[in-house]
Amino acid sequence: MRYFVDNNTLFIRGSFRAASTGIGGGIGTVLTIINHTVPSEWNHDDPIKELELVAAKAGIGRNYFGLLTAVPMQNLCVLQYDFVTVFITAGLTPGKETNADTINIVACSSQGMSDAALLETIMIATEAKAEALRTAGKGISGTPTDAVITACEGEHGHEYAGTLTAIGKRVYSAVLYGIGETLARDDGTLQRDSPGYYIFSRFKGDHWVEWTPENCRFYPCHFAGQTCDFCYCPLYPCRDESLGQWAESSNGGKVWNCSQCTLLHESRIADYLKRYPEASKGELVRLRDTKREAT
Repeated sequence: MRYFVDNNTLFIRGSFRAASTGIGGGIGTVLTIINHTVPSEWNHDDPIKELELVAAKAGIGRNYFGLLTAVPMQNLCVLQYDFVTVFITAGLTPGKETNADTINIVACSSQGMSDAALLETIMIATEAKAEALRTAGKGISGTPTDAVITACEGEHGHEYAGTLTAIGKRVYSAVLYGIGETLARDDGTLQRDSPGYYIFSRFKGDHWVEWTPENCRFYPCHFAGQTCDFCYCPLYPCRDESLGQWAESSNGGKVWNCSQCTLLHESRIADYLKRYPEASKGELVRLRDTKREAT
C-alpha cells in the first residue's frame, strides 16, 4: 500500500480486496481508493461522474472505490496501529446540514481479511464513530452522507473482525480517537495546515501520539540534516527486507519494522517523491543507489 494527497484528493494505491458503502460501492478487488474533496458549491448532480473525472485525470481507469467530501484534505487524519491504517475526514456544521457534513472513513489492513471480516469492519468503524460523536457531545451518531471503505492486502486472512479480535480492536481504537482529532481540525480547535499523522505507541503505556516535525523529540533519529517530510512513511509496509524486517507484535503476530530505514530521510529522495508521488519504491531505491555510486 501507498498513499498520498494530490490536488485535494487522497489516493491509496495497492492491490486491495475491499468493501465500500460509498458511491458505486460494493465488494470487490480494486487497485485504488479515493477520497476526494469537492467545492463547497458542488450541487450533487452526478457523484459517479465526479469520481470518474478524478480517476481519469489521475490515469487510474475505473478500478477503484471512491468517496466524496467537502472537507479539505488538510484536515485529513491518518492513524497507524500496527498493521492497520485508518484515514478519516470529518466535517460538522452546528445547527444546520451542509455539503461539509460528511464523515468518511477508510480502514486498510496489510494483513488479509475474509469478505465477512471486511463487512464486519464497516460495522466496527461505524460503532466507533457513533461512540466518538457521543463522547464529543454532538448528540448524533453520524450524518446522512457518511461512508466507510474497508480494505486489505496480504495472503493470510482474518476471518472475523469483532472488537475482541486483533483487527477489530485496532480499527475501533483508531476511529474512536481519530474522529475527535478530525472534528477539532474542522471547528478550528486544532490549527493545522497539513494532514495529521498519528501512531499508536506503547512507550510508557498504550496511547495515541500525533507526529509533527517541529515537536519530534527524537530528531535526528538517523543522521544530522535528515529530511522528515515522510517520517510517517506512505510506503508502509513495503515488505522489502533490504529496508526493514518483520518483528513480533504484541498480539503474537508479525509487524513490519522499518526503524532503521533511511530511504525517505535523504533530501534528494524525499524531494523526488514530493514531485512524483506515484514513483515506485524500486525507482526511489535506484535513485538512492545512483547517487551513492556517483559519490
